[in-house]
Amino acid sequence: MKVNWGTAIVIAFIGFIGFIMYFVISMATNDKYDHDLVVEDYYQKELKFQSDIDKEKNAKALKTNISWKKTQDGILLAFPENLDIEKIKGTVFLYRPSNKKLDFEIPISLSDHNLLIPDNKLLDGRWNINIDWTYSNESYLYKEAINY
Repeated sequence: MKVNWGTAIVIAFIGFIGFIMYFVISMATNDKYDHDLVVEDYYQKELKFQSDIDKEKNAKALKTNISWKKTQDGILLAFPENLDIEKIKGTVFLYRPSNKKLDFEIPISLSDHNLLIPDNKLLDGRWNINIDWTYSNESYLYKEAINY
């Protein structure tokens, strides 16, 4: 069977379009390639960005800021020793960039200057930790990217 050059061009176009459509459909339907926005309410978060900058500036002005360390039981957050734990209020938000279903938030309730985030809530890998807290009507924000 002889194929002339016009038919060959049409076959090449159809083959190329089929090749591209295969990749488009596989990218659209495969959950492996499902990448969401960093946060759902991106624009609302952007509007409060300046207040976050002010909170971080307040946190850096403290004599000692919040510190963390990995233990066998989980992540141990240490709040500054010179502060009264009764006046510390806020939340700890752990954000997993690779899977938003693993994100969680816990309220700050201290019996001493340490707060333990249990190991059973954490998977190995990268986490972004945001501690939004207040002390004596002053707001603070601690952000850190950690590898657990």
